[in-house]
Amino acid sequence: MGRTGTDHDFAFLTIREAARLLRAGKVSSLELTNDALARIERLNPSLNAFITVTAELARKQARAADREIRAGKHRGPLHGIPITIKDNFAVKGVRMTAGSKILKDCVPSEDAEVVARLREAGAVFLGKTNLNEFAYGIHGLNPHYGDVHNPWSLDRTTGGSSSGSAAALAAGIGFGSVGTDTGGSLRIPASFCGLVGFKPSNGMVSVDGIVPLAESLDHAGPLARSVDDAAILFGVIREKYERWMRREWEVPLRIRPLKIKLGWPKNYFFDRVDPEVEAAIKTAVRLLESMGARIEEISLPHLEASVDASTKIGLAEATRFHSKAGYFPARAKKYSEDVRRRLELGFEVTAQELFAAIEVRGKFTSEFVDALFKVDAIVAPATSITAPRVGETALVIRGEKTSLRNALINANRPANFTGHPAIALPCGFSKSGLPIGLQLIGQRWQESKLLAIARAYERATDWHTRHPSL
Repeated sequence: MGRTGTDHDFAFLTIREAARLLRAGKVSSLELTNDALARIERLNPSLNAFITVTAELARKQARAADREIRAGKHRGPLHGIPITIKDNFAVKGVRMTAGSKILKDCVPSEDAEVVARLREAGAVFLGKTNLNEFAYGIHGLNPHYGDVHNPWSLDRTTGGSSSGSAAALAAGIGFGSVGTDTGGSLRIPASFCGLVGFKPSNGMVSVDGIVPLAESLDHAGPLARSVDDAAILFGVIREKYERWMRREWEVPLRIRPLKIKLGWPKNYFFDRVDPEVEAAIKTAVRLLESMGARIEEISLPHLEASVDASTKIGLAEATRFHSKAGYFPARAKKYSEDVRRRLELGFEVTAQELFAAIEVRGKFTSEFVDALFKVDAIVAPATSITAPRVGETALVIRGEKTSLRNALINANRPANFTGHPAIALPCGFSKSGLPIGLQLIGQRWQESKLLAIARAYERATDWHTRHPSL
C-alpha cells in the first residue's frame, strides 16, 4: 500500500498541503486540475465514478484561480483546489441527472446552495459523480449509468449512494467531494473505500438545490481522505461558514482525549457485526482509552423500534416528492425495478402508520439526546461488513442470513432519524485488504468536538494515509 507512483506526487496530497503549494507558487491550480483530469481519463473506465466530466469548466476555473492567487487575492483553503460533486447537486449550466433517466437532460440554471459556497471559495469542479438512481439505494449500482467499482478491489462495491464520489477520491481524483446522506450515503462509501464521510447535524448544511430523497432525513456533507480535509470542506459549506473559517480553520482542531467520554452501546449496533469489523473497532477504542478517553456503556431501548419507523417515514417522504414532481407514477417505466418498487411501497404507508412512526421518532430522539448528554460521542460500526462484491445483495454474518440493505443502513439510519452529526473514518483493514470504518455519533450542533475526537484518533494511526494501487 502507499502512493501509486504512477502520477504526480500531489495526487494524494491533503487540501492543506495543496493549498500551501498553490500559495507558494510551487504548483498551479491548472497543473493540479490537468493531473486530475488525466487520472479520470486513465481510471474512470474501470471505476465508472463519473456521469459528467466538466473538463472545460474545470480548466477555466483553475486559470481564474491561478490569476487571483498570483495577484494576492487568496480566497481560502479551497481556492484552486479540484473537487468533485455528487450528481444530485445542481451546478449552473451542467447536466444534473440524479442518476436517473427522468432527469437525463436536466441542466439547472442556478447552483445548489452548497455548490454556490464552493464556487465562491474558489474550488475547481472536475465533474458530477455517479450515484444510485435518485440516491435511493446503498449498493452503488446504477442500471442507467453503470455500476461503480471500488478502487481497493474492482470486483467490490463502493456502497452508496455517494458511490462515484468515494471511488474518485479513493483513487486520487480530486481532493474532496460533497454528497448526501439519508441513511448512510456518505458514511457507507467512506467505510468501504477507506475515506472520511461526515454527516453534520440536520440543518447545519443547506440542502437547497439538491434533488431530495426523504426531506426530513436528508443531510449534505463532505467526503474526504482525512478528517482535516473534511473539516475544511465543512467550513466552507456549512451555514455561517465565515465564522467557522475565521476561528477554526487556521487553528488546528485540538482536544484532550483525557477529558472525553465515549459511549459503547449495549444493544443494537453490535448485535450482528462481522468479527473482523468488531475487532478493528474494539482495537480503535482501546487506543482511544490509552490516550485517556473513558468508555461508558449506554443503553438505547427504543433503537430497535426506530428502524421500522424511519423506514416508514423514508418511504412516505420519497414517494411524496416523486408524486408532487409528476415523476411517479406518471413515468414509472423510466425507473429501475428496485426504485419503482420502493416508491410503490411509499403509497402503502397509511396515515396511522406515519403518525405512529413520528411518535416513535420523538421518543427515540429524546432518548438519544439523553444518552449523548452523558457522553461526548457514541462509538459504532460505520458498516457491519467490509465491501461486498458488486451485485451481492444477501449476506451471512455470524452464521445468520441478512440483506445487504439491513447490514448497511441499520448502523447509519439512527443519526439521520434524530439529526445528530456522525462521522465515519478508517480504523483498519480486513485480512483480504479491504478498509474497515469506525463511526462516531456526536451531540447536536457539536460538530467541532466530533471532528476533534475523530482527528485525535486519526493522528494516532496511519490508516488514512494508505491508498489503493491502481
